[in-house]
Amino acid sequence: MRNRVSRALPVAAAVLAAVAVLPLSTAAASAAAVREPAPRAAPADWPSYIVTVRRGVDPAAVAAQVGGVRPDRYYHHALNGFAARLSPEQVADVAALPGVVSVEADGSAGPF
Repeated sequence: MRNRVSRALPVAAAVLAAVAVLPLSTAAASAAAVREPAPRAAPADWPSYIVTVRRGVDPAAVAAQVGGVRPDRYYHHALNGFAARLSPEQVADVAALPGVVSVEADGSAGPF
């Protein structure tokens, strides 16, 4: 009986490994087939801005309202908003949205 178990164990492990890998490769192939093109990044020479929105307003929803805005970072603790490289037109468009508190040029902070 011990021989049967020791012979069946490698076969069972190989079957389980093949079954476990099959759905992952199928899912990865289907995800790759429907992948959307990567969003165009803002030019590196556009300045970075920090956009602050009212509490309760979703920063991602605000960013999505202006075409071409691709936030680099979202903030939810010290302030509610996002950072993104924006063109002058985008700065004006974002600032005019309801729920936007401020649009400030990003910069360095140092000791007082």
